[in-house]
Amino acid sequence: MVVSRTRRARATRKRRARMARVEHDLTAEQWAALREAWGGCAYCGSAVGPMQKDCVLPISRGGRYTLTNVVPACGSCNASKCNDEVTGWLRRKRLDERAFLVRHHEVTALLTPAAG
Repeated sequence: MVVSRTRRARATRKRRARMARVEHDLTAEQWAALREAWGGCAYCGSAVGPMQKDCVLPISRGGRYTLTNVVPACGSCNASKCNDEVTGWLRRKRLDERAFLVRHHEVTALLTPAAG
């Protein structure tokens, strides 16, 4: 079997391995509820185009696809954030860090089943 040695192929293999090492439990229903609750990009508010799953704590830093760690993001914000820490990235982009954190907490509390 011939293995591609291009940079893109290596990055794809590394991402696939990283994704396989963690357990992801975000269901399609939860993703639909997240998109509905946010009403657009969680970072810039844009409702144009398809939303992508973005991990608040990136997978490369120990995050995973869970209800409390995923937010909908437009392609531009998702590509720009890459694997940066969310609050530092929001500050650099001059986006409202406090508004995002408050809204993230509200949406998480709304969609997370009460324990007990």
